[in-house]
Amino acid sequence: MVKKSLALSEAAGCAVIAAAAFWLNTVYERYGGALGILFGAVNESAWEHAKIFSAAYIGWSLLQYSWIKLPFRRYAAIKCIGLYLLTGLVLGVCCVFPETCMRLSAAAVVAVQALTYFLETADIRPEEYFAPAVMLLLLYYLMFFSFTIFPPKAGIFRDPSGGWGVLSAFFAHKTRV
Repeated sequence: MVKKSLALSEAAGCAVIAAAAFWLNTVYERYGGALGILFGAVNESAWEHAKIFSAAYIGWSLLQYSWIKLPFRRYAAIKCIGLYLLTGLVLGVCCVFPETCMRLSAAAVVAVQALTYFLETADIRPEEYFAPAVMLLLLYYLMFFSFTIFPPKAGIFRDPSGGWGVLSAFFAHKTRV
C-alpha cells in the first residue's frame, strides 16, 4: 500500500512541479518584488530555469513529506540527491537546448521523480548520508540566494538577450518605465 501511494504521489509530483515551474517562470514579470526575484525567473538564463524548477521541486517535496510518512532522514537524503540531479539536468538541458529548455526540463522532472521513487523503495540505506545531505542542502541554499542576486560572469547565468542576473534585469526594467 505504501509503494502504491508513494508511486502516485511521485507521479502527481511530475505534473505539480512542472506546472509550478511554468507559473514561477512568469512571477517576476507579473508581480516583481523580492519574492519574484528569489523564486521567479528574472530572465531566460539557464540558472533562472534551474532556480524555478528547484523551487518547485523543494515545495513539492515539503508538501509530499507532510502526507507520505517515510522516515525523515531517509526522505531528506533522497530528496537532496534529487534536488542536485534536477538542477544539473536543467542546467545541462538549458545550456545545450535553450529554445526548448522548459519542455525538456519538465522531462527531467519525470526522470528525477522516477529515480527518487526507486531510491525510496529500494533496499538501500540513504539515511546514513543524512549529515552530508544536510550540509549539501545548506550549501545549495547559500548558492541559490547568493547567485540569484549576484551571479558570476559564467555562461549559465547569461540571459540570451545579454543581461546578467537580477540586477541587470532590475535596471533594464527601471529604464523602460
